[in-house]
Amino acid sequence: MIRITLIGSGNVAQHLIKAFAKSELVEIVQVYARKKETLASLVDFDKIVNDFEDLKEADIYIIAVSDKAISEVAKKLPFQNRVVVHTSGAASLDVLDSKNRKGVFYPLQTFSKNKEIDFSTIPMCLEAENTFDFRVLESLAKSISNAVYPINSNQRKALHVAAVFVNNFTNHLYQIGQEICEEHQVPFDVLKPLIQETSEKIKTLNPVDAQTGPAKRHDATTIEAHLEYLTNENQKNIYKILTQSIQNNG
Repeated sequence: MIRITLIGSGNVAQHLIKAFAKSELVEIVQVYARKKETLASLVDFDKIVNDFEDLKEADIYIIAVSDKAISEVAKKLPFQNRVVVHTSGAASLDVLDSKNRKGVFYPLQTFSKNKEIDFSTIPMCLEAENTFDFRVLESLAKSISNAVYPINSNQRKALHVAAVFVNNFTNHLYQIGQEICEEHQVPFDVLKPLIQETSEKIKTLNPVDAQTGPAKRHDATTIEAHLEYLTNENQKNIYKILTQSIQNNG
């Protein structure tokens, strides 16, 4: 049994609490939240604390807070030589206080409060200062996920940047597509099968091979027609940049 304490009450923390609660190999000793009521529906109220001095001994302490708050939280922990990890994709191992043994427990996924997620499919990217602590983190990760990877800080930064492109930027393009549809009274739902097929294709094709469209074909007539049709300058600029990027790739 791996005994853990979670520190944080946001999206990542809440999804981790749900995932660990289903594992027979994990015991949630405590969770820390500045406002106890935010986690009252997920864990026994007597396990929720809002004072770091009330933290009990655990095998692993998982800091699931915003990147800018990780260092401050790590410094406030009132103990030494215990395994303390963060869940950030962008923050280095060094943001954690050196009084404790450092690690990273990064679930590479997008989290929304009202969207349930199957943790068994989520890639868990792990890093630790020594082999023993890594093995403990690995056991913890495997208790909730079937996709566990040793990833160092530099590789994790690369993954995080890549994730911004394939997730955050892609979702923003969905938003732009929805705005164009709404402007011209076309249901956005019409595009959803296309979105689904696009995501399905890269399961079997390299993204370069899956690329289609006027930019790929160097169809200047269609590209110019699209640019003339768009009235929003921001949308035009994004269209031009992405078109050029696709064409630069051949």
